[in-house]
Amino acid sequence: MQGQHNPLFNLIPIAIVLLVLALRMRRLTRERPLKIEWLWVVPALYIVIAGVTFWNLPPSPMTWVAAFAALLAGAALGWQRGRMMHIAVNPETHEISQKGSLAAMAFILVLVLIRTGARNAESLGIPGVHFDVMAMTDVLIAFALGMLTMQRVEMFLRARRLLEQARAA
Repeated sequence: MQGQHNPLFNLIPIAIVLLVLALRMRRLTRERPLKIEWLWVVPALYIVIAGVTFWNLPPSPMTWVAAFAALLAGAALGWQRGRMMHIAVNPETHEISQKGSLAAMAFILVLVLIRTGARNAESLGIPGVHFDVMAMTDVLIAFALGMLTMQRVEMFLRARRLLEQARAA
């Protein structure tokens, strides 16, 4: 039975992703407080994780180039995703709140589907398609770093601008 592939192994991650997305979709319509002073935490943690990963297992020069390109692409997409997030300032209390958008959730779903498709292309044995798993991981780490960081930078800048406008009014 070693040569046979169990289709259940493909369905389990899909089921988990769908469950997580369903739970997130329920919370999308609710406004949550946005603490702009804490937006730096996730990027800082991810910078440490990426730094340790790249330090322990340095990528090849070509992978560095691909990772840098992925960092830039992730930054551009993160900025766009940050723009999709609804941010509001209460005019009386000046409290900032955020509400996720359906477009931002669909955006993440598309990224997950692309990654799953790329991963499955090699496992399905598509001729001419080969991925270096370590290189792909490095590239995805760089992409996620760019995306997480720039999403929060955009949200911070916009929230600060909205807060200044509310205080001036």
